[in-house]
Parts: sequence; structure tokens; C-alpha cells
Amino acid sequence: MNQDITINEDGVEQIALKDYTQHAYLNYSMYVINDRALPNLCDGLKPVQRRIVYAMSELGLKSSAKFKKSARTIGDVIGKFHPHGDSACYEAMVLMAQPFTYRYPLVDGQGNWGSQDDPKSFAAMRYTESRLQGYADVLLAELEQGTVEWKPNFDGTLDEPEILPARLPNVLLNGGSGIAVGMATDIPPHNLIEVADACIYVLDNPKATVQDICKIIKGPDFPTEAELITPKHEIMELYETGRGSLKTRATYVIESGEIVINALPYQVSGAKVLEQIAAQMQKKKLPMVVDLRDESDHENPTRIVIVPRSNRIDYDGVMSHLFSTTDLERNYRVNFNMIGINKRPQVKDIASLLKEWVEFRISTVRRRLQFRLDKILDRMHILDGLLTAYLNIDEVIKIIRKEDKPKLALMQSFKLSERQSEAILELKLRQLAKLEEIKIKAEQKELADERKTLEQLLSSATRLKTFLKNEIKADAEKFGDARRTPLVQREEAKAYSETELISTESVTIVLSERGWVRAAKGHDVDPLSLQYKSGDSFKLAAHGKSNQLAIFMDSTGKAYSLPAHGLPSARGQGEPLSGRVTAPSGATFHGVVIGEEDRDVLIASDAGYGFVAKVGDLISKNKTGKSILRLPKGSMVLPTLLLKDYKTDLILAVTNEGRMLMFPLNQLPRLAKGKGNKIIGIPSGRVADRIEFVVAIMVLSTEDGLIVHAGRRHHNLKPADLQHYFGERGRRGNKLPRGFQNVDRIERITKGGDSVATE
Repeated sequence: MNQDITINEDGVEQIALKDYTQHAYLNYSMYVINDRALPNLCDGLKPVQRRIVYAMSELGLKSSAKFKKSARTIGDVIGKFHPHGDSACYEAMVLMAQPFTYRYPLVDGQGNWGSQDDPKSFAAMRYTESRLQGYADVLLAELEQGTVEWKPNFDGTLDEPEILPARLPNVLLNGGSGIAVGMATDIPPHNLIEVADACIYVLDNPKATVQDICKIIKGPDFPTEAELITPKHEIMELYETGRGSLKTRATYVIESGEIVINALPYQVSGAKVLEQIAAQMQKKKLPMVVDLRDESDHENPTRIVIVPRSNRIDYDGVMSHLFSTTDLERNYRVNFNMIGINKRPQVKDIASLLKEWVEFRISTVRRRLQFRLDKILDRMHILDGLLTAYLNIDEVIKIIRKEDKPKLALMQSFKLSERQSEAILELKLRQLAKLEEIKIKAEQKELADERKTLEQLLSSATRLKTFLKNEIKADAEKFGDARRTPLVQREEAKAYSETELISTESVTIVLSERGWVRAAKGHDVDPLSLQYKSGDSFKLAAHGKSNQLAIFMDSTGKAYSLPAHGLPSARGQGEPLSGRVTAPSGATFHGVVIGEEDRDVLIASDAGYGFVAKVGDLISKNKTGKSILRLPKGSMVLPTLLLKDYKTDLILAVTNEGRMLMFPLNQLPRLAKGKGNKIIGIPSGRVADRIEFVVAIMVLSTEDGLIVHAGRRHHNLKPADLQHYFGERGRRGNKLPRGFQNVDRIERITKGGDSVATE
């Protein structure tokens, strides 16, 4: 960035604050991106991780070495290579040692290194001990073989590697996450065998596509055994773009009627899951669960037991609810953002990533082979000089004893190079005696054979690829293991609705003449036996379930819905409906119905009009209700009736003048709202003046009878008798016999006459 710098009278440089802050922040952001937060594609490590691994190797903490205090390692790291906070550095080391955090841990820890329930519960570094895991050899084995560039440490007193010569793409195997300035990275771990096979495929097929690679790498492989339920096409899209999300879900089995969760999603705490489930149980949002236990131990790191209320509970339904409402199902961001070979951050698709890593690996192997070849040529050159010295041992000794500058004399006498002369002069006298021509020639032959092999590898791209593939296969056999994360197709988790969480008990909804409502448990309640307020009495009752909605119709044709479980108990006298809903001024309640949303219901007015609707059509979420029935002038709402069989049942209507008409119910239309069609013919003027109107309406089966009550008298009508009143919808109907025309109420007699339903 160009900066305008001026020098004042005192010789002090001055710069605009805007330019200074821009320059400083740009430097800081580039430092965070390149040297702190993002992993390098080549070795998959951030600088702090790389320095920890390198410092441990310098301390000799290989996998076969004895453990050393972690404080010793961290001291070396922050003192020699990484001048930052010791706690942050130690935490980075801890993460590399946790088998539930890293798919292939780099550090072998002894002591308390945290647990899956609480990854940050690890002991202080003065207590724990550590060394490198065997897998760390994949990163370190070729370090001293001229494979990578070195750079000075922060104070210039030591050198450290810019990257480690990884033999496998660790950036995919262990993944990583980090937040830089303006960018972030979230790379999930993968299976070593699958990634190794993909690298071999890319070596054989340089033009491999993402689709080709996805046939080998099925998806990420997390350290835990939870299921990966992201659809295959989404995983493919993720690998194509380098961005996306993954969804994992806990696994469970049913043992002796109990649900046992045996694997949790990656980075999910079992203790937190227990808290989440327990909180729902305390808030009575999980009534089908009666107990919760944590039986996790060393043999079973994850074993959470959920005890259902009974064996009739839908286990899959309970788990689907828990997947939706707890961390038993977890989403993960994926962002393949990393520092490439060109030292620039970039989001890469998986094909580009593997091709770039293979390019790095070929370059690394070439450097390693060339380094070894140079060593061989140097040694062979020295052996030639030593052989010359052996063949002329007496003259060599003579020159060394007499000449002031023996090195020059040897070079001139035997046509040796300076390097060869120095090697001869560095020999001890006793070693001259041991020099044997046969041994020197044997070493020369051995080195010549190795030189030939190396030169063939370096000169042939095909041989080099084969050599590289064999190395990858060997590492895969040594460090690879089976996939832990199964890929499974699952339905989307669905939480229980409020009504589903309520226990389904039988209830009777009771409505009084003055609009007071209550709910009694069971269907065997006699509403007439309940106590009512002075001047009030029973009006209507409806039978249903506690997890259903009770629907009330007012005198204006509006419907209001309230949860049955929320209604006051029948142990008291109830509450006025007007306190729970907002009805029009002066409106009264004339109907109550409760049932499944797809159940048919008859809506009618005493003007003789009506229609068939669904219970679901009457449901309203608003306190102000929902307009359902349009009332003709002067008419009133009749009680709402639940229907059994729209196709075969009959509807019967009786007017106050004793006219009765019966016809098939299916002649009435299905509507969601409106006035409806004419049920029985009554002149509109007679309804408006309240001269004639419907006093009762009923739905019968073809085998039901009827009792007509008129004052103290009643008239029994058998199914055959009712045929006299059968007609077409909308007709005037036939008159009832004299003495029974002033109808008070009607009762239905079911088949056999052993039960009577009062309407």
C-alpha cells in the first residue's frame, strides 16, 4: 500500500492516521490468515500445531520414547518457535491428543486429557505427560532429507520448517477449523484408507473429476460412530463447491423395552444431552418418558438410557422428537478454505485439493530422492579417494609426514579433489590399517546400484508414480482403519406438536345455558348430575380426547377452538367461555363439538339450512373466532353434530309445527363455510317472524328408531315407521300425529334398543 510520508522540522516522519491504520490492519489480517488460523494444504497443520509436532520431534519424543511432561514440550514451543500464550499453545496440543476430537491423533497423552462430555476438563500441563503418536511419522519421517524449506524462528537463532513433508493429505484426514479476518475454515475429518485410495486414483487419472473421487470418498468420517444422514447429492455438491453443511445423528438400540443411545454426534457432550432431555421432562414436554440414566463407563463411553412410560410407546417417534429438539442431531458447517502451494488462501473442491496435494507430494519425493542421490555421489567420490589412498598407502604416509601442505601435495600427486584429500587427512592412523580394497569396492557397488535406481526414478515419471503409490499403500496399511461414521438415509426429524405431547385421555366437554364450560375425565359422566351456578343449567355435552380441540359455535355463526386439556376441571363449576374467547357483544353459545380434524360435522340453522364440513374447517387460532355459518334473517344456530357416515346416514329435521322430513345425508353439500342448502322447506317470512322454525335435527342410521317427546307424552317410531317421513331434501315434510306436533325434543334409539342417545 502506498503511504504519503512527510518529515517535519524535527526530522520525525509523519503519516496520515487513515493510511497507517489501513496498513497496520492489512498486515495483521494477512498474518492471521497465513500464520495462525488457516491450515496448510500440504501438511494440514496450522503454525502452532506444526511447531508443537516439530518441537516434540526435536525433544526425541517419538512414539517409542518415554513420556515427558507436557510443560517441557510447551516450554520449548513457546520459547523457541511460538512466542504466544502457554495456555493457548497447550490447548492446541490437547486437541491433537484427544481421540474424540482428532480422527488420527498426533499426540499420545498420559494423564487427564479431557473427555467427550467436557473436552476442556484436561489437567494442567505440569501434570500431564506426552509423546508423539505413530501416525506423526507420516508428517516427520522425511523432514531431515532435504524435502522442505526452512526459515529462521522469531528471533533468528534457530531454523524451523515452513511445512512438514506429509506422506498423506492430513488436511483431509484430521480436518480443522479456524476463524481468520474475513474468512474461516471448517474441514471435516475423513477416512485414511478412502483418502489414500483417492490419491492413488488421482495419480493414475490426473483429470479425475469430483464425481470420480466421490465414488471412492463416500463422505467425511468423524471420530464418533454417529450416523451421517446428509443425502448423497448434498455431499456431492459440498465436495464440488467446497462449501456446505453436514448433518449427523446419534445411534440407538432398543434393549428390554428401553432406548439406549450408544453413539453421539461429533463434538456433542453427553452431559449436555442429558440436561436437554431432563429439562423437557421437568417441563412435562416429554410425558412418554419416565426415567433417564447415564450408564457411560470406560467400556461404553456413550450409554444413555431412556425409559419410556410403556412398551406401547412409539420409540422411533420419541427419538425423532429428541433429534429435532436436542443435540442428538447436529449440523456442521463445511468450508474447504486453506493455504495452498502458492501460499494463498482459497476454497477448494475436493478434486483440486487432491490434485494439488499430489503435486506437492511428487515434488517432495523428487527432492528427497535427489537429496539421497547427492549424498550417494558425494560418498562415492570420497570412496574413490580412499581407494586411491589404500593402493598407495606408503606414499600417502610419506607425503603426510614430510610435506608442509599435505593436502595440496596429495591433490597434485594423485589428482584428488579437495574433498577427497580432506577425507584422507581426517582418517586416523588405525583406520588406515583397516582399509581394505574389498570393503571399499563392495560399498561402491552397493551405492552404484542405489544410484542407478534413484536416477531411474528421477528420470521416469511413470516409475516415480508407481514408487509414490507403493508408499501411499504402505502408509494406508500401517495407519488406516475401517470407517467409523456410517452413511445412512433417514427421514427428517420431527418434534412432537403440543397436542401430541399431551396424554390422550377421554374427556367430556360440558357447556351450560349461560356459556360456562368445563371438562370432565371419561365419557361416563352424567352432565345433568353436575352442580351449576344458581340460575344456570346443563345445555350441551361432547365426548372426545384431551389432546383434541374443543370447538364452540356462537349465536352469530362463529366458531372458536380451545385445547380440551386447557379447559377447567369439572370438579368445579367451570369458567365462562367469554373469558377465553372474544365473541361479539350479546352472543351466546349454541354448539360444542370435539373430534379428529378429518371428521365430518353437520352445521345448520333453525331456518332449515345446513351443510357438512370437516372439524378442521372450524378450527381457528384467533380468540376472535372464525365465521362459519351465515344465518338467514331471524334464524338461530342449531347444535353442531358429529357425523359417522356421510354416504349412508340419514338426516331428520322437525319444525315447531310438527312437520318432520328425513332424507339421505349425502344430499347436503360439503362446504367450509356459508349458508348451506335447504334441509326442510320453511317460508323465509315465517322464520323471520319466528312463526315456524326447526326445533330439532338428528342424524340416524338406516337401522335406528326415534322417540318424539311432546310435553309428558312420547311417540315411538321404528325404522319402518320413519319411512312415512322420507322425502326429498328441501320439502315441507309430513305432519306428526295429533298430540305430538308440539315437539320438545327427540331421542334416537340405536339398533336393538339397548342404548339411547339424547340430542
